Amino acid sequence: MWKWLTLFSVPFMWVVTWSASIEATEQRLLYVATPGIRDYLEYGGHGLLVFDIDQGHKFVKRFPIGGVDEDGKPINTKGICASTETKRIHISTKVSLMCLDMMTGKMLWERKYDKGCDRMALSPDGKILYLPSYYEDQWYVLNAMTGDELTRITHDSRAHNTVYGLDGKWCYLAGLGSPILAVTDTSTHTIDRRIGPFSQNIRPFTINGKQTLVFACVNDCLGFEIGDLKTGKILHRVEVQGFEKGDVKRHSCPAHGIGMTPDEREIWICDASNRHLHIFDATVMPPRQLASIQCRGEPGWITFSIDGKLAYPSSGDVIDVKTRQVIAQLTDEKGRAVGSEKILEIDWDGNTPVRAGNQFGVGYVTE
Repeated sequence: MWKWLTLFSVPFMWVVTWSASIEATEQRLLYVATPGIRDYLEYGGHGLLVFDIDQGHKFVKRFPIGGVDEDGKPINTKGICASTETKRIHISTKVSLMCLDMMTGKMLWERKYDKGCDRMALSPDGKILYLPSYYEDQWYVLNAMTGDELTRITHDSRAHNTVYGLDGKWCYLAGLGSPILAVTDTSTHTIDRRIGPFSQNIRPFTINGKQTLVFACVNDCLGFEIGDLKTGKILHRVEVQGFEKGDVKRHSCPAHGIGMTPDEREIWICDASNRHLHIFDATVMPPRQLASIQCRGEPGWITFSIDGKLAYPSSGDVIDVKTRQVIAQLTDEKGRAVGSEKILEIDWDGNTPVRAGNQFGVGYVTE
C-alpha cells in the first residue's frame, strides 16, 4: 500500500473557472521554467509557462521571471520547487534564486549568493531550502520565505543535484565531481553518512519513498547504479541493452535523467544520444529492461505527474505511462516546441492549491 504526501503547491485564479474536474472543481496544471535547456530561448523563450494537463496540455499563461545578465539576456534556469503550505514557487538560475507568489505569479524577491546556485530542494513544509552552489564546494541552507542564509554544508563535490526525503528528515546531496552521495540530517544540517563510492561521478539521481534506495546516473554509463541508503553500499549496476553509447549535445553523460514512477513500479532513464527513454521493471532487483520510447529531441531530464499516469521528459513530449505512447507535445503561445528540465505539476481545488509534484521523479511508497 502506498500513500501520497503533499510536497508543494500553488493557486492561479484566472484558470480555475473552466477546468474539467478531477473532483468537481479540481484542475491540474503543469509549470515549466524556461530557458530550461541551457540558455536556449528556442525551447519556449523566457518565463514560467503554465499548461492545462486535462485540456490536452494546452498553453494557459506565461509569467515573467527574473534571472537575466547585465545585458538583459536570460540566464538558464537550474531548478524549480514549490510549496502548498507557503504558497511560494522558487526558481534558480546559476547566479540567483527567485521567489514567486503563487497566487499572483509575481516575483517577490530575487537574491544572489557568492558561490552561485544550482538545482535546489525544498523541505515538505516549505520552510527550508537546500541550495547547492554553482559547481562549488558547499550547499546553502536557507530560510525559504526570505532567502536568508541559515548555515552552509560542505560536501566538496562540485555541488549540483539535491533531493529532500518525503518525511523531511534527510536531504541528499550529489555533486557532478564526486562518486559519493552525502546524506544530511536536516535537524542539525550536518552530514550524517555517505553513500558509495559509485563507479563514476554521480549525475541525476532519485530515491524511493522509504529512503532505502538511491538510483543514480553516473558518468560513462548508459544505465544507472543502485545504492543502499542505510548501509552506504552499491548494490547493482544496470546497463541499457540494444543501444550504443554515443555523442550527446549536453551534459557529457550518456544517461542524464532518471525517475521512478510514483508507485515505484518502474524506473525511466534518459538516453540523449539515441533520443530515447528506457523503461525498467523496478519490482525486481536488479531492475529488468522493459521498453524504449523515442523522443522528439535529446532528453536530459524526466519527471512524472502526481498521479503517475504521465511522464514528462525535458524534450517536451507528454507520455502515457501505461500505454507508453506520446499523447501530446508542449507548445507555447508562439507555436514553439517547449522543452525544459525544470518542470512540476500543481493541482488546484477552486482557488486553493491542494498538492504539488517534484522536479525529481522520486518514489512515493511510504508504507
